[in-house]
Amino acid sequence: MYNIRPISDLRTKLHDIEETVQKGESVFLTKNGYGSMVVMSIDKYANIVNQIELKLDEADRVAKETDTRYSMEEVYAKARKALNE
Repeated sequence: MYNIRPISDLRTKLHDIEETVQKGESVFLTKNGYGSMVVMSIDKYANIVNQIELKLDEADRVAKETDTRYSMEEVYAKARKALNE
């Protein structure tokens, strides 16, 4: 479940947000009822960035080893399928 809070909670309930983030959860902040930003731990952010970098490195390696190329539609279709599994 998403932890959604108004951005004003940064001022009034920062300690609660910090505790939530330290548990490994992200906090989604809204402003005037619309999504504004996400707060997460540095470790979680670094993990996400590292995973992306590993996937990009893998894609570069595969691109060098083969002439097979995929269209943007094929890539997105595969990504959607992987998310739904």
